[in-house]
Amino acid sequence: FLQRLATLAAKAREEAWQSRQQLQAQQQEVAQLQEQLSSARQDGERWASALQRAQREALEREATRGAEQARQQELIRDMKGRLLELLREKDALWQKTEGIDTPMPSPVPHDAGLCARCRKDFHLLSRRYNCRLCQGKVCHACSVDMGKQGRCCLLCYQQRHPQAT
Repeated sequence: FLQRLATLAAKAREEAWQSRQQLQAQQQEVAQLQEQLSSARQDGERWASALQRAQREALEREATRGAEQARQQELIRDMKGRLLELLREKDALWQKTEGIDTPMPSPVPHDAGLCARCRKDFHLLSRRYNCRLCQGKVCHACSVDMGKQGRCCLLCYQQRHPQAT
């Protein structure tokens, strides 16, 4: 009977030792999981902080963009107003000069390298056009596009279409 009791005691000691080993292994695993949880929390806090910073910067950029857009819209309104003022001024000046006889187009200059109206040199960026009415050489600024008929100088266009300007 004692031998059996000794065997059971040895077996119980072995099971207790194994239980302690399992308990230590589980405690180590719990410690590792707690470290991982702590690391994950720190990462979460860093990501949350980065997200808040990014959201704050996005809001600041949006506010800046909104202010810039408002400034540009105000500038556009001012420019449209100024354009309307200039158009009214142009119309008033045109009405004042409506009764004045327009001079005949000047004869074609002999120098083909200059505009017949403004006397600017023709070069790579300033194109030369032939007036379809007086045959003068004129630049883009001094000519009017008449569609299929081609371009003509401003004076010829004004004489042919007095109501146009």
